[in-house]
Amino acid sequence: MLPAPVDSGASARLMQNLTQYLNHLKGLGPVIGLIGLCIAGTLLNRDFATIDNLMNVLTRTAFIGIIAVGMTFVIISGGIDLSVGSMAALIAGSMIYLMNMLMGGIGGVAPGPLTIVVTGIAMALLLGLAFGYLHGLLITKGKIEAFIVTLGTLGIFRSVLTYLADGGALTLDNQLSDLYSPVYYTNVLGIPIPIWVFLAVALTGALILNRTAFGRHVQAIGSNEQVARYAAIRVDFVKTCTYMLLGVCVGIATVLYVPRLGSASPTTGLLWELEAIAAVVVGGTALKGGSGRIVGTIVGAVLLSVISNILNLTSIISVYLNAAVQGVVIIAVAYFQRGRH
Repeated sequence: MLPAPVDSGASARLMQNLTQYLNHLKGLGPVIGLIGLCIAGTLLNRDFATIDNLMNVLTRTAFIGIIAVGMTFVIISGGIDLSVGSMAALIAGSMIYLMNMLMGGIGGVAPGPLTIVVTGIAMALLLGLAFGYLHGLLITKGKIEAFIVTLGTLGIFRSVLTYLADGGALTLDNQLSDLYSPVYYTNVLGIPIPIWVFLAVALTGALILNRTAFGRHVQAIGSNEQVARYAAIRVDFVKTCTYMLLGVCVGIATVLYVPRLGSASPTTGLLWELEAIAAVVVGGTALKGGSGRIVGTIVGAVLLSVISNILNLTSIISVYLNAAVQGVVIIAVAYFQRGRH
């Protein structure tokens, strides 16, 4: 009796389904890790699972999370930006410098406090856009590696802020600070404003990446830039736009951060670039570019904040090692990403 013939088509479909299932499990890795951390945090300290602590974690995540959304586009396109922390510091300092100057009056005329605050916010967004455009221009037209460009501006931005602050701190006028502080401290439906803004930026980023031609072009460029050029994609324009988008995200994060302390110093935004890149990588975006998800980035940002929060609530290791933990996470995830593309 002859053996039954093997259905090669069925075998291929089975292997394809199995591969898709394994990839799906990999995509759930950050979520599973976050759930595990939350369980561990609850067991280690009962205060971890309180609503107040949850709001605190998400509020502090908002700054890095918003920047990480923009960083996701840059990394998917095959780029990198090491300057976002210094950029945020300079934007914060410039905002405060301008607002204080307007409060003192120009030509004997001083605008109203609300007008000054709105002007400062607009300036922050425009500066972020301008810095992003500068990065994109140097990378695409100047043909300089993104790593070198943003490493250079990292030093430039923070040095300019140090000069403006004369080595100290720039502090917002008390009247303006009282008017501006609700942007950080006010709750809407029991949820702080920074969290609402974070959600809005994340949803917008997800729609742009997954539902627009621009998002598809970003992924195509990261997968193979030369093929993207052959496909008539405006590679230089799209790459420049990703840096401009990141710059605007840095501006938004800074607008939310300034009312928290009402000041900017040379240490403002220190290591934010590490945290933003870590959030993107932990969320599953390939460092080589070509693929990534905004949802993964959000989970990655929250996961890193949860780690930091657990370290603050317990004495497992020193809180001064937060940056070391994030560095280890980046290296570990990059190691496991080997060979994905």
